[in-house]
Amino acid sequence: MAASRPITTSTDATFTELGVPAPLVKVLEDNGILSPFPIQVATLPDSLAGRDVLGRGRTGSGKTYAFALPLMARLAASGTPRRAGRPRAMILAPTRELATQIDATLAPLAKAMGLRTLTVFGGVGAGPQIKALKAGVDIVVACPGRLADHLQTGNVHLDAVEITILDEADHMAELGFLPVVRRLMDATPRVGQRLLFSATLDGGIDVLVKRFLSNPITHSVDSAQSPVVDMTHHVLHIRKEERLPILADLTAAPGRTMVFTRTKRGAKTLTRQLNAAGVPAVELHGNLGQNARTRSLAAFSDGSAKTLVATDIAARGIHVDDVTLVIHADPPVEHKAYLHRSGRTARAGNSGTVITLMTNEQVSDVRDLTRKAGITPTTTRLSPGHPLLQELAPGERVFVEPSEAAVGVAMSAEAIRANGGGGGGNTGRGGRSGGAGRGGRGDGSGRAAGGSGRGDDAGRAAGRGDGSGRGAGSGRGRGGAGQGGSGPGGSGQGGQAGSGRSAGSGRGDGAPRAEGAGRSAGAGRAAGSGRGRASGAATGSVPSPRRGGSPAASPARNAGIVAFSTQSRAGGGRRAGS
Repeated sequence: MAASRPITTSTDATFTELGVPAPLVKVLEDNGILSPFPIQVATLPDSLAGRDVLGRGRTGSGKTYAFALPLMARLAASGTPRRAGRPRAMILAPTRELATQIDATLAPLAKAMGLRTLTVFGGVGAGPQIKALKAGVDIVVACPGRLADHLQTGNVHLDAVEITILDEADHMAELGFLPVVRRLMDATPRVGQRLLFSATLDGGIDVLVKRFLSNPITHSVDSAQSPVVDMTHHVLHIRKEERLPILADLTAAPGRTMVFTRTKRGAKTLTRQLNAAGVPAVELHGNLGQNARTRSLAAFSDGSAKTLVATDIAARGIHVDDVTLVIHADPPVEHKAYLHRSGRTARAGNSGTVITLMTNEQVSDVRDLTRKAGITPTTTRLSPGHPLLQELAPGERVFVEPSEAAVGVAMSAEAIRANGGGGGGNTGRGGRSGGAGRGGRGDGSGRAAGGSGRGDDAGRAAGRGDGSGRGAGSGRGRGGAGQGGSGPGGSGQGGQAGSGRSAGSGRGDGAPRAEGAGRSAGAGRAAGSGRGRASGAATGSVPSPRRGGSPAASPARNAGIVAFSTQSRAGGGRRAGS
């Protein structure tokens, strides 16, 4: 049976007084983290002493540092040498995004203590993970599925794990990961320390506690089912056809906004609609590859895009500072999902606003949802232009040209690599100026070598009339030959083997199609470009904002990725809210 201890909520306690080693305290201070949160005050004495701990606290309560600090301190103190394929600590998380953010929190702490970390999850190639495991790491931050694959193939052994940490354990249960989690924990020594952090103890979590934790000390800093005090809740009763203009109005205000939809398709569609309305937005959902997820999160984190449209996959583990507004564009089915989504704002002692859009058909569902969530929202029936919208999201509305807002934000290749992205050197489908082909397959690559498009100094053909084909020295193949073709005046020649889509051109603004010019002569969509998903150093130009007024009405067509301006924030000391 887990023992419970009273919680000390005094803000007078310091990390040093709680037993955190000086090198770690310095890292915290360098990052502006000056005083611990209640969950850290409560758990650190026990976890630093090596006891098993069960920590219950809502999203944004500071749980990451609550386990990261004792993890670093105890591994550094044990002095066990690093061994190939045998990590000394295992952290399990339900999503790639959470694993990535945990590792980002650990990185400066690990560096200070001379420890090495590795993230392990699916959606990316296993090769780099295998190489790193063979080189030896101290801490593995992993999603259960991919780590289980490595365990089965012998790339990793868990018999040297000294500390096991389960973060967001209840969400792992919801996603069906518990059988895999049990298999992984069975492979660790029974004498190791176990730390489990979860918002609730239902969904099978109690079974994990009884099976793997030895006399755990339980610390609960708040009720997992109650809303945050500094969070205000509003329900906007709207007509279905007014949903988009209201969303565009709210998201065009200053500050970061997270918008939640119920389906992946809905997230993609709404992102495109907001971009078409002049609101720079990025999407995050299960249909995106890992590199696309990384780019979306980086754009949202650095302020290139102020709006993130997401499914519930992002409701857990995504920590971005200063999210001032959360909008439930589609009300969730369960009240737990409502609380987890809403927990993206009002984090680390800050305040935040949560808005739920409700149509006539959703009145009873939303009423039941808020009752179960334990909140009493302010409900207002309104239409676009209502003054309450300005009150909920204050500030001047800024819209960019739709053609410049479409689909996201350009990142430098260095930033992509720093965030774990693949493919170096001017990658992506190519922007409208500079950049490369479809790729991300290697330095300077895409489907072509160097700046690419659809033809090699010739467009698709050396003319659709006399002596035409698909191109001189080009073709659609991935290194294979292009197709030959013919026109009224004779036959043309197929592409050369090894050319990819092209080396140096595309469809763009060259000569007209007549008189043997092809789609372009030595041009491209723009010299050396393609269609634009990611980019090289800078793809496109900074958009000119339109202030005030209403969102643009027409969607952008074939808009490439553009680089939105970014601003860095400087602030004073903050609390350990990761």
